[in-house]
Amino acid sequence: MITARVVLYWLAHHSPALLGRFVRHGVVPSWRALRIWRSTPPAHRLPPFLFIAVTNDCQLRCLGCWVTPTDPPRAIPPDVLDRMIHTWKRHGARWIGILGGEPLRYEPLDWVLARHPDVYFQVFTNGWDLNDERARRFQALGNVSPLISFEGVATAADQRRGAVRVADRTWSAVQAARRAGLITGIATSLCRSNWQDLLGDDLLSKFQRAGVAYVWYYIYRPVGPRPAPELALSEPEIRAVRERILEIRRCWPFLVVDSYWDEEGRALCAAASGLSCHINPEGAIEPCPLIQLSDVDIGDGSQVVEALRRSRLLSETRRRLSSLQGGCVLLAHPALLSDLAQLPGVRDSSGRGTFPAEALRPEPMPDHKLDPPIPETTAFYRSLKRWLFFGLGSYG
Repeated sequence: MITARVVLYWLAHHSPALLGRFVRHGVVPSWRALRIWRSTPPAHRLPPFLFIAVTNDCQLRCLGCWVTPTDPPRAIPPDVLDRMIHTWKRHGARWIGILGGEPLRYEPLDWVLARHPDVYFQVFTNGWDLNDERARRFQALGNVSPLISFEGVATAADQRRGAVRVADRTWSAVQAARRAGLITGIATSLCRSNWQDLLGDDLLSKFQRAGVAYVWYYIYRPVGPRPAPELALSEPEIRAVRERILEIRRCWPFLVVDSYWDEEGRALCAAASGLSCHINPEGAIEPCPLIQLSDVDIGDGSQVVEALRRSRLLSETRRRLSSLQGGCVLLAHPALLSDLAQLPGVRDSSGRGTFPAEALRPEPMPDHKLDPPIPETTAFYRSLKRWLFFGLGSYG
């Protein structure tokens, strides 16, 4: 039985203390936040999940990355970040994703996380600065799950990341996190050069032997100044990815997360649903990390809720994208982004001043909206999709 297999695997690889914090401060509040969100009229909903890019600093230059590094780096001031989290907590939210750039290069990170022991933080990291000492600090905090980006093996990883021996460095981070007993996730962005390796049994066996808690699959989106559209998956490849993910869920004991399909296999979009939003290193509030448009910002951090409520861009994004019934606007409906960019008060928040032009492709590209849809095949994952993954998997 899948449920028992996953539970026993998690119990075997994590301390009761860290698991207790994960459930108490992560899973249960997220489930409650989703219930509140579903029962609130759409016009009055606040996103139950927040994703914050604390800095644009990063040591890598990846293909398809939307972040624009600057010299000096831009970052949210720690007191502003602290106030924003305090404000957010008052509305019942307890799950926050921390992104970058590379968030481990944000020096005040541990100070901020320590001030909010009742919040669970998922730290999206390339792993280059995640060593044993840093992993032990996260262990002491007790409210952090590192989600380590694993972009392929050997040459494929180096090409994606713009560096050498990337896979080795990433795996060292995974091992450091596991030595500290952390609830460790692997994030993979599936593209033409890596999807078969990342979904293959050899790598999955390696993840299981290391005690990885969950593997989170994304589909590559060609965005940013180096979009590399030739790496985007074709429609048959996306269908093969979906079918393979369902097979992995039946066969492997770690959790397998995606942010693209509900329990019936229908395409999801976090920006369209309003489940989450993204805050960039300058404090601009965006519909999602990839839609680099904004008409409001967080101010000193205490105005984040008011800003969300008055944002016409967020409400128009939800209204217009909902009519698409799922899928990805960046890939399948790029002209809609140009329309959103023309709304009064909306500005390019990319830091490059080129986002609308980058996004306006001459031809749509295949996205994750499959016809016919491919439903989940197990009761365990159908339940998780309905009650938990629909929220926790909303970033993507």
